[in-house]
Amino acid sequence: MTQRVDLSTVMDRLAIDDLVTEYAVAVDDGDWTAYRALFTDDGRADYRSSGGIEGPVSEVAVWMADAVARFSVRQHLIVNRRVSIEDLGGWPGDRAEVRADYVCPMRLGPDEDLVSGGRYAFALTRTGGGWRLRGVVVEERWRRGPG
Repeated sequence: MTQRVDLSTVMDRLAIDDLVTEYAVAVDDGDWTAYRALFTDDGRADYRSSGGIEGPVSEVAVWMADAVARFSVRQHLIVNRRVSIEDLGGWPGDRAEVRADYVCPMRLGPDEDLVSGGRYAFALTRTGGGWRLRGVVVEERWRRGPG
């Protein structure tokens, strides 16, 4: 690999990391306009393993807004990010995948919390506007608290 390719890959990885962080912030802040903007036009999300729905991001965002409204505080912690960028013979391609673990504490009431954890699978595509999510799948592995 040349230095130029290495720099391009590093820049892609940083942009992908930012996108995953923006995903967590949008969900935690309930910014559904920002949430939708993170996805490609045909983007889909799958929250079935945590009791949710699967479908086009426009429909899922409406469901998410209602589903998380009962939580006064949400705080996604997305860690152990494993980024895989499509390799086109030594050049980075326009597709990537991220597997990442998460812990998400949420406040229901003054003394009532729900905490869950699991793994995300993000599928990304490079667009004219930068990297965007074309798919998110949540694999909830554990949950503590009501719900």
